Amino acid sequence: MVLPEIRFLQAAAVLAEELNFSRAAERLHIDQSTLSRRIHDLEDQISLQLFVRNHHDVQLTEAGRHFVEEARTAILHAERAVTSATAAERGMDEILNIGRSAYIDPHLIAAILSIHLPLFPRLKLKFWSNYSHELARQVASGRLDIALVSAVTDTPRLSMMSLAESSMYIALQEENPLAKHNELHLEEMRDCVWIIPAQHVNPLLYETIQTVAAEKGVLVADVHYVMSAEEATELILAYSGVAILTRHGASRIARDGITMRPLAEARLKIVTRLAARADNKSRLVSEFARAVGRKLNSSAVAEQGKLPLSS
Repeated sequence: MVLPEIRFLQAAAVLAEELNFSRAAERLHIDQSTLSRRIHDLEDQISLQLFVRNHHDVQLTEAGRHFVEEARTAILHAERAVTSATAAERGMDEILNIGRSAYIDPHLIAAILSIHLPLFPRLKLKFWSNYSHELARQVASGRLDIALVSAVTDTPRLSMMSLAESSMYIALQEENPLAKHNELHLEEMRDCVWIIPAQHVNPLLYETIQTVAAEKGVLVADVHYVMSAEEATELILAYSGVAILTRHGASRIARDGITMRPLAEARLKIVTRLAARADNKSRLVSEFARAVGRKLNSSAVAEQGKLPLSS
């Protein structure tokens, strides 16, 4: 049996994620005709149809779904082989690629940076910043070893360990009548101008805010969408708006006439979790996950049983 080249596996894996030749080719830094030829050559080599395509869309066949799942693992091991050899040449035992979102509390990052593993004394942590839902996708595809994510949808391809939970906060002007409250509910902010994270920043959080507000019958005067807490500052001041932010985000702008109050909504809490592949077999990932749990003393909230920890 002649095994497919890695470039063919990469082409199939990326196309399966995008289901669009143009976007997949762009991610692979090749043109569409080259991508199409690689998929054709791959299917011809293994005598299987992996994709059904026409002028409008691309779909995975059942054979394609099984092939791509295993191909991702093969690609991951090939990439790690190169990374491991490079690290060894440079005098490092291992590199752990960790994803982090902007919603993660800096104190949590500091705690993780202080972790030392006796079995991996020259371990190097490499951080990658992105939106939580993108980080979850990158862990599932094997591009990241592990990630710290907030407000992401559960998926069978990922296992999660809860690390911390915190309320959302409302940033508003100090002279706003709502500032007299110790905490706020969505109903108290009806008819206000809201500033909330844009949908692409965190789809689950965006949808949850909309859903909870609708269920409570809360109508607002207007809504502005932002990517960062800093972008909310001018809108709060200009429109006497109320910004729904993380605690860390609200605290960054709570000055010069802006204050913050906790949002007392049980369904609008930010849960930070450590995400790993559900089929994880890496001893390094397992040891690091255990160390994170011990470091944060999070046994009360951590669901360590959901992380497949290799021995």
